[in-house]
Amino acid sequence: MSTPVLHSVHVYPLKAARGHAPREAVVEPWGLAGDRRWVLIDETGKIVTQRTHARMALASADPLPGGGVRLSGPGREPLTVPVPDPIGTTTVHIWRDKVDGVAADAAAHAWFSDYLGVEVRLVHLDDPATRRPIDPEYARPGETVSFADGYPLLLTTLGSLDALNSLIMRGDRPDEGPLPMNRFRPNLVVSGTEPWAEDDWSRIAVGEATFRVAKGCGRCVVTTTDQDTAERGGEPLRTLGRHRRVGGKLLFGQNLVPESLGTVRLGDPVRILD
Repeated sequence: MSTPVLHSVHVYPLKAARGHAPREAVVEPWGLAGDRRWVLIDETGKIVTQRTHARMALASADPLPGGGVRLSGPGREPLTVPVPDPIGTTTVHIWRDKVDGVAADAAAHAWFSDYLGVEVRLVHLDDPATRRPIDPEYARPGETVSFADGYPLLLTTLGSLDALNSLIMRGDRPDEGPLPMNRFRPNLVVSGTEPWAEDDWSRIAVGEATFRVAKGCGRCVVTTTDQDTAERGGEPLRTLGRHRRVGGKLLFGQNLVPESLGTVRLGDPVRILD
C-alpha cells in the first residue's frame, strides 16, 4: 500500500448545502476556515438540514471574501449575503446544544423560505471561538466547534469507500451502487490506505496540522440522498447496518479535533502518529 496522502479537501460554508473543493484550506481550532459558519433554522430555532429537506443538497452558498456567501439554487436568482452586523443574537438549536448566532438580513430569509417552501432563517456563527464547546467526553477544555454536527472535521478514506461499495454491489440492491464520496460530506479525504485503517488511528498529521481522532462518525439518512438530484435510496445505511454497526451507530469516517493549526493541501502526506 502506498503512503497515505490528502486526496481532496471539502468546505461547506452553509450546513447541509453543497460544498466546494479547494486545493488547500486553513485549519482553525473549530474546523476548516469557512466551514459550516452558516445554518438555516426554522421558526422554533431548530436547524434545517437534508435530514428533513433533501432539496438542501441542490443549494449552494459559495464563499465570498470576508465571510459572506452567494446563494444559488435551481430556479432561483443568485443572492449575495454579507456577514451580518453583530447586533443582537439568535438562538440556534443544534441537537442538544443551544448556540448563539447572528441572523442574516430579511432578503436571505426570504430567498431560502421560497426555495424550500417553509419559513426559515439564515444565521451566521459570528464567534466560533466561544459559542459552542465540543462534547466534553471527547474534548479538552476550551475546544469548540462550528455548526458541524459535533466535531471540527470529518475524515474519510478512499480505501474504505471502495470496500463499502464492494459490499453494496454484493448485496440485495447493487443497482444503488457504487456511491460517490460526496454522500458522506467529509472535510478531508485520504488515499493510499487499507480499508477501515482509520478506525485504528488516534493522532494524525496532515500537512502542517495535527489532529486527534475523537470517534467514529455515526451516519444518518443524509448519506442516502443523491447530492446531485436530492433523491433518496436505501444505501449506504442498509449495508452499513449489516457490516459497520458499532454500539448502535452505523460508522463511516472519523471525527477529528485539531491539535495544531496550519494549512492542508492536496497531496500532503498523512502521517499516523498514534
